Order: sequence, then C-alpha cells, then structure tokens
Amino acid sequence: MTAPLTPTRTVGPGSDLAEVFELAQQLRVDSVRASTSAGSGHPTSGLSAADLMAVLMTRHLRYAWDDPGNPAADHLVFSKGHASPLLYAMFKAAGAIGDDELMTTYRRHGHRLQGHPTPELPWVDVATGSLGQGVGYGVGIALATRDLRKSPARVWVLCGDGETTEGSVWEALDAAGRHRLANFVALIDVNRLGQRGPTALEWDTETYARRAEAFGCRAIRVDGHDLAAVDRALTTAADGLAPTVVIARTVKGRGVSEVADKNGWHGKPLPEDMAERTIAELGGLRDLRVSGPAPPDAPTRPVRPAGPGGRPGTVRLPRYEPGESVATRAAFGAALAALGARTEIVALDAEVGNSTHTEEFGEEHPDRYVQAYIAEQQMIADAVGMAVCGYHPFATTFAAFLTRAHDFLRMAAVSRITMAVCGTHSGVEIGADGPSQMGVEDLAMMRAVLGSTVLYPSDATSAAALTAAMADLDGISYLRTTRGAYPVLYGHGETFPVGGSKTLRRTDDDRVTLVGAGVTLHECLAAADALAAEGMSARVLDLYSVKPVDGGTLLRAARETGALVVAEDHHPEGGIGEAVLSALVGKGVCPAFAHLAVTGLPDSGTTGELLDAAGVSRTHIARAARRLASGNGPTPRSTQASPTEQGDES
Repeated sequence: MTAPLTPTRTVGPGSDLAEVFELAQQLRVDSVRASTSAGSGHPTSGLSAADLMAVLMTRHLRYAWDDPGNPAADHLVFSKGHASPLLYAMFKAAGAIGDDELMTTYRRHGHRLQGHPTPELPWVDVATGSLGQGVGYGVGIALATRDLRKSPARVWVLCGDGETTEGSVWEALDAAGRHRLANFVALIDVNRLGQRGPTALEWDTETYARRAEAFGCRAIRVDGHDLAAVDRALTTAADGLAPTVVIARTVKGRGVSEVADKNGWHGKPLPEDMAERTIAELGGLRDLRVSGPAPPDAPTRPVRPAGPGGRPGTVRLPRYEPGESVATRAAFGAALAALGARTEIVALDAEVGNSTHTEEFGEEHPDRYVQAYIAEQQMIADAVGMAVCGYHPFATTFAAFLTRAHDFLRMAAVSRITMAVCGTHSGVEIGADGPSQMGVEDLAMMRAVLGSTVLYPSDATSAAALTAAMADLDGISYLRTTRGAYPVLYGHGETFPVGGSKTLRRTDDDRVTLVGAGVTLHECLAAADALAAEGMSARVLDLYSVKPVDGGTLLRAARETGALVVAEDHHPEGGIGEAVLSALVGKGVCPAFAHLAVTGLPDSGTTGELLDAAGVSRTHIARAARRLASGNGPTPRSTQASPTEQGDES
C-alpha cells in the first residue's frame, strides 16, 4: 500500500474538532493498513471506536508517552484487546512507534505488536483479549492510584459491548460504585455486532445505562461518532464526581461503506483491493502527531518509603514451638500481618478473612487491606491493578473458590504480573462442609500457570517462612494451606528455600520413601511410625515446594530406597504425584511407585474419616509401602520399572 505522508501538523487540546476528526480518520486508515499487511486482525472493531479514542487522546488522556511509568499519568486499558490495530495506530499517532514497525511487525512472530496487547509494550499495563477482564483491571488500577499512591491519575477503559455479557464486568462495576471510584471511566463501544452476529442488547443503550446505574455508576449515553458530544461526555466523566460509564452508540466498520454495520467482518482484514478503496474513502493517508494533555504535576505517595534509619519496616515473623498445634492458615495470616511492615505489601480478601486469617493484616494495616467481598474474579483483578502500580498483593480465599478466578490468574501470567495467592481449606481434610468447599483441583490449576511457584507447607513454621518468601518472588506464587491444626515440626529459624524439601526421617536401611505435603505429611509420619514398629524403615520427605520440585532429593531417595509412595489430598491429575514422576522420569529413573490421591467424590465427615475414605490416610500409606517393599528386597533398585499404583490397591 502507499507509503505514509510526511508529518504535517500536531493535534492536541487546542485543536478544533475538525482536526480531531482527521486524526480519527488516520486511526481508521492505519488500523486497516496494519491488519491488511499482517493478513489478520480485527480492523472493523477499531473503526467503531476511532472517534472515541481520537477525542480521548487529544483532549482528555493526561499521559507522557516518553515516561509511561509516571505515577500521576492516566491509564488506558483496552478491554476489547482484539481492537489492537486501533491501539497501535494510537501509539503511532503519539510518536511512540513508527509506521515501519506498525506495517511490518504487527502480528508477526518475534515482535512486540502482538495480536492482542501485552505489557511487552511499555504503554500497556495489562494483557487483554480474554473478554470481560479489562474493566476489572481498570477498577484495580483506580483503587491503587487513588487509595495507595494518592495519585490524581484517571483510569480509562475501552470495553466492547459483547463482553458486557460476562459477569466479571458487573462485578467490576459493582466494585467501582461501592468504592465511589470517581477516577474511573469505562467507555462501552456499542457497535451492535459481535463475532457471529448481533450482540444481546444490540443498540439498546438505555438498558446498558440502567444496568450501570444499578451498580452505582453514573451513565452517560452518547452518539459515539458525534465528536462534540463525545468531548462533552468525557469532560463530564473526568469531573471527579462519580465512577462513570460512557455508553457510546457506534457503527462497526464506521467509515467504510463496504463493511459498515455488516455481519461477517469480525476478525477479518480487508483484502488489499478493498483496503485501497477504503483508504481513499477515508480521505487518504495522513501522518498527524498527537500532543495530548500532560500529566498533572502533583505529588504521589511512594510505594516503598524508607522507615526509620532509611530502611523499610522490619518484618518479625511469628514464632512457633515444635509440638504445639497450629493451623497453617493461621500461621499464614500472622505472617502476612507481619509482612505489612513492608509498605509495598497489600492484602485482599473475598469475604472469608476471619477463616483465612487475612483480617489480621486488615486490623494492623487497614489502609492496605481491600475487601472484595464474594467476587473472586474482581479480587484477582484488583490485585493485578495494584501490581501494575508497583505493589505486591496477597489475594486469599478458599482454595476451592480460586477456580472461579482461574482465567484472571492465567491472564495475569500473560501480563507478567508479580503477586501472591493463598488458597486455604484445601482438600478433603476440611471435613463436614462437604465437596463443594474442598479444593482438590488447585495444585493442578496453579502448577499450570505460566512461571508460577507453588508451595504447600505442613506446619506453622514453614507456612510463615514460605509466606515471607513469596513477598520476594517474581511472577505468580501460590501457597496452599490447611484448615485443621497440626503439630509444629520445625523450630524458629529453619529455612525453606523455594525448590527445596525436608527429609524428616532417614536411615541407611530405608526400604521405601513416603512423600507428603500438608496434612498428608503428618499421615506419612504416622505411617512411618507404624512401619518402624514392624521393623521396616521408611524415609519421609516434606515436599513443601511443589513447583519447582526438589528433583535432586527425590532422585536420591528413589535410588537409595527403590520405592516411593506419594500421598496427596488432591486429585491425582496435576498434583504432587505427577510433579514427582515428571522430575524422576526426566532423570531416567523409574522406581517402584504408588500414588495415593483423592479419586472419588468425597462427602461430609470427620477429617480422619474422609482421609481414610479417599485412600490417603496413614493406614493406606503404610499398606502401599508394605506392598512396594515386599517386592523391593534388601537391595534398593533405582532403574527397574514397576507398575505405578493409583489409589489404594490398583
């Protein structure tokens, strides 16, 4: 296609709306050019929002393109991430990228202009494209900027109309209304057409408005192609009086007569001949430059202010005496409260803080404690927003309920977010509450998250130490804790490096290794005692680090004892057993192996009853160890393959 013109003029706050319209047309042209050049993309989804974005970036978005980390600058989140051609056209108009990068790298392997935006670009806060998430992220960023940073920054979110059928959008708007986030503005691009046809509400902007108002937000309905009306709406939205939803009626494919408001063009680039006609219809090539409003020159609160003597606050972890009974969830809560001495630490709860013990952090550090209520998706979105602003969030709920927020966690990893997550009340161990409350999938879920760290303490000392360790880990870290109280195994000061393990029982005569974590470690210890009374020595490993796993110690145990029994209060798929097998098979070692896990549907009962019914109790562990050892002989075998046992007897 024809090369772009030489830059001719700058468009900014003082430009008239005729110039802003020319910018909108340029954004359309460049959206078409980029997607046609790439051979894929969503140009029509950007054409509908070009007028909104042209008015926003010239007159309302207070941003320093050469200083994207400015804490006083506004934030722009493209929740409709598939409209990336429009976003990248905006970056070009701002001078952040050049035409050559736009035209030759968009959607190409090894380049940063990906099909949906990611923070590979410094002007992108969060990865989007999994629809329904950007509004929640915007709310989290708005909370962090207003309440933590004390910044005058505003947060603008461009949201598609189709994605408003996601419940997470309304969780987010409920939070915006409840927190009275007057620094938050969502712009809904109501272009009527989704991927396969009309959206649920089509152009019923009145219903959108009623819904937004029902969640405590101000709603402004506007013709999204009337630049003067859009300018007035954004001026009102930015007045600092209320969280605002601008509901803009637009036309998908606006400005291109061959595709405007026509179904079947979602996610399709225009063919080259049509693209040439489109560029002509839109008035040809332009190369305008945007110089929008600058961020206010206002002080903001630093994330990590120095304490007395120029140092951050001192963290004093709780101390526990070996033998006393303490729940790991309680130790987590106490350690988290202690970590609050570090001002970058924030805690988020989903209406279970009295059970997860996060409320202890809230009592000591109320200004850095966020109550998300029963909205796990928004809790994770809030955490992501706070991480964007430089904080280290700890988000906590029952392990079972984190599954609802899995896609937010997946996308947080795509955004390269650093945050900590704790799932409490894990496994059948919780007892009488029944299977709806039992987290028996969480290890698999969290191990599968890109770059994650997964930790599973068995006593209070290790729970406190691993909670503290998560405050210094990059990426997404997960701590799995248990409801019941169990004896403390380790003294204060014991270290628990990530990727390590602890060997609690070991002799030169061990004939089997028992591997556990959390409640099953205590069952392994009891099984080892029972076996010892019969004259059989068993090694016991505390596999507190599930990802990364301590492959070296597992390898030595396999070679020295020849047999492993792994017991876990979790489904067999994706949990500790598979982590152990992956580590051993990767080294070419296949010992005799028994994997005890929760394979059936639990019911209500006592902890002891449910562990036994699931086949992961001390009785089943000892039985599996005897079976393996009976074929093991006195000489350990490290390379001979044996059938893998699944559950108790299979």
